[in-house]
Amino acid sequence: MYNIFIIYTGGTIGMVKDAKTGTFVPFDFQLIEKNLPDLSRLEYQVTVHSFTPIIDSSNMRPSIWIEMAQIIRDNYERYDGFVILHGSDTMAFSASILSFLLEGLQKPVILSGSQLPIGEIRTDARENLMTALEIASAKKDDRSIIQEVCILFDNKLFRGNRSFKYNSDKFEAFRSPNYPVLAEAGIHIRYNHDVLLDNTNKEFIYHDKIDNRVGVLKLFPGISIETIRAVLDSPVRSIVMETFGSGNTMTDSWFLNALQQTIQSGKNILDISQCKVGSVELGRYETSNELKSIGVLNGYDMTFETAVTKLMYLQGELADQEQVAYWIQQNIRGELTSYD
Repeated sequence: MYNIFIIYTGGTIGMVKDAKTGTFVPFDFQLIEKNLPDLSRLEYQVTVHSFTPIIDSSNMRPSIWIEMAQIIRDNYERYDGFVILHGSDTMAFSASILSFLLEGLQKPVILSGSQLPIGEIRTDARENLMTALEIASAKKDDRSIIQEVCILFDNKLFRGNRSFKYNSDKFEAFRSPNYPVLAEAGIHIRYNHDVLLDNTNKEFIYHDKIDNRVGVLKLFPGISIETIRAVLDSPVRSIVMETFGSGNTMTDSWFLNALQQTIQSGKNILDISQCKVGSVELGRYETSNELKSIGVLNGYDMTFETAVTKLMYLQGELADQEQVAYWIQQNIRGELTSYD
């Protein structure tokens, strides 16, 4: 008998249609077996923890991330795996930060949800939840096959800190273009063992500090100095700069000087690409070579969600900006591919 812990935060998956009003309302997830009678046929002992009140994922924030991580820490030894039911809009942010807060995981933490409520006839909620439970309990040689934070959607299991939501209108809501799918569910669940994290014999460490002083500068042709300065001069420790192609920006001296002054003031600037596929390659072109020379940091192929949350995690752990700058460019949870 497998013991699985479900954390229900909110989201579309937990909605049913009210018979009187016809609107969608949250249902009590303690009644999960009533809505999913197939659970009784499986070898699972399911425990459910519901957030009160439930949370629209658009309202997700650091204190809730820490609470989720703490719940997993407090129940880590008693359960074989964890499933977090979460709204899809900010799921990739939550999966990314949890991958950093929960170091050395030797058990699966799988985030899932749905595009349609569980009470709808064509809902994707049942299949997503049942597959997430099966993967959360899967073991080989008495060890969990999945030992990391993942997202399960539309029969595909993705590394959480490699994923992003790309579609709000299809069941196939998530993609992970820079890292292979970890598993795919068809008639059988097929695991891509070569790309899974293996934390066997590592120590499980819970982290509970987040510093959200992170800014975002998204470049576009014609962006004004006033807009750039508003971000660079904001009271943050680090700035995620979304650039063109493989990490390129304009080469105007006023722009480069502004970046250099910001870095010299003690702030970190991290270069990630606006492209969803590929990697930042500082120094490949003349424009990005100048960025590298003034101290802009390489975000490689990190997603936006991971870049933001990794900085929050590192800043919570480290007071030294140079240490933050070093570790943001290192692969610590499988979140980036370095070409150096």
